[in-house]
Amino acid sequence: MLESFISSHNIAISASLLIVAYIFIALEKIPKVTIALFGAAITIILGLVSQNKMVGNIVNPHYFINFIDFNVIFLLVSMMIIVSITTRSGVFNWVANNLLRFTKGHPIKVLFALGLFTAVTSAFLDNVTTVILIMPITFAIAKKLDIDPIPFLITEIFASNIGGTATLIGDPPNIIIGSAGGLSFMDFIKELTPVVAIILLIVITGMTIIFKKKLHADKNKMASVANLDNSGVITDKALMWRSVTVLAFVILGFMLHDIIHLETCVVAMLGASILLLFEKPTNILREVEWNTIFFFIGLFIIIGGLEASGGIKLMAEWILKITQGSQTATSMLILWASGIISGIIDNIPYTATMSPMIVEIQKTMGQTYAYPLWWALSLGACLGGNMTIIGAAANVIVSENAAKENHPIAFLKFMKYGIITVTVSLVISSIYIWLRFLK
Repeated sequence: MLESFISSHNIAISASLLIVAYIFIALEKIPKVTIALFGAAITIILGLVSQNKMVGNIVNPHYFINFIDFNVIFLLVSMMIIVSITTRSGVFNWVANNLLRFTKGHPIKVLFALGLFTAVTSAFLDNVTTVILIMPITFAIAKKLDIDPIPFLITEIFASNIGGTATLIGDPPNIIIGSAGGLSFMDFIKELTPVVAIILLIVITGMTIIFKKKLHADKNKMASVANLDNSGVITDKALMWRSVTVLAFVILGFMLHDIIHLETCVVAMLGASILLLFEKPTNILREVEWNTIFFFIGLFIIIGGLEASGGIKLMAEWILKITQGSQTATSMLILWASGIISGIIDNIPYTATMSPMIVEIQKTMGQTYAYPLWWALSLGACLGGNMTIIGAAANVIVSENAAKENHPIAFLKFMKYGIITVTVSLVISSIYIWLRFLK
């Protein structure tokens, strides 16, 4: 009887599970990995996805493992290993210090330099790693200049989310989108990097104007930043050359995807395994963000329940119905809805839910119709994270560390700048998508 009830109401039950999971993730009272794994277990127990790989002699399409995107999982783990090992050499701090010496300690130039460094680094490392690298440098500089670090920190948050939008590996939502849409590293470079560069320059320039009154320092203190000692920052030169070489070849492998025909996760796995030959794997694997990895796995299974029940297909049909099949209306709806929603809830579960929906739209309307929708989702989900202090993981990390340093970033204060930044970003993105794909 219970099985019959679940079978008759599987869309409502799977959708309710996903919504409840969203609510608990947003409330942040329970670790999100716990919520995702608990929701995944319930999804399997209720039979919304199957525990069995085979049904007789036929492969079961609803087997729960089928809904876990291992391209995403292995790419994330491999890049975490590469970044962790590369960071140990001190090379990123060395680059940041050289950039700051170039500014001669002028606060406005420092803000611009920190913003650019954060954005470029976020395009190739995950946003959380980037802000963890840049924060100690930021606090040290603000102390030397005797100025408020908050303008720098807010700019770095915005820059990390904007820069992460530019590439396949820059932000987890892009990894999900790339895998679901069959989009390569070079597709992201070609379609997103130009508009992201424009948004970045406009946002950083806007921040220098907004915070101009706070960006003043004594000339002697500016000289102390201009003469930063960078001699002991590289802690292991052999490790630096090894890790930077591997990272460069991995990125080259991503770029040559259409020639070498290797998935990005395979290229990253090869790079990570080469670096692990020279390390103690136990030490490195401790630094992998396993909470994030298992959060993804649980989330994929919960969303798999909605997909298996036909709920994702229903969402796709609803979107096409309200936009009356208009490619322009659908693109703009996805862009702006993604931007607003991702400012309120974590953009990872949102993107993980929306990606299979666009796959369904692609099945109905064709690849040409769906192509701009992927970029609308990417721009909306990644850039929308700048709206609130809880919009992206990097925002939360910076906020927590700022509070520890007695420089708390008020929620409403950040949102004031965040709404302006996201609105400008989405307006530019709307114009770009229309001119690039829809005109």
